[in-house]
Amino acid sequence: MRMTALISGTVQGVGYRRYVQRHALDLAVAGYAENLSDARVEVVAEGAREDLDRLLHWIRRGPPHASVDHVDVQWSEETGLSGFYVY
Repeated sequence: MRMTALISGTVQGVGYRRYVQRHALDLAVAGYAENLSDARVEVVAEGAREDLDRLLHWIRRGPPHASVDHVDVQWSEETGLSGFYVY
């Protein structure tokens, strides 16, 4: 499966993308986390549905200095991403 999540709140400048990357790598999920110009973070991740659900738990929680207000999630078919990157 492929999950695309748009996260709003205090999620830039607080280590949010590296936090997501760490959990994604622990779960062997591929994809990326990227800051958007509107102060949101986009996370695209591919893997088994149960692993993506676990990652979504961590996305909603965020690191200590973050404040996640809203997560918009879309599901689709995976495209074959590998690795997990921060942009």
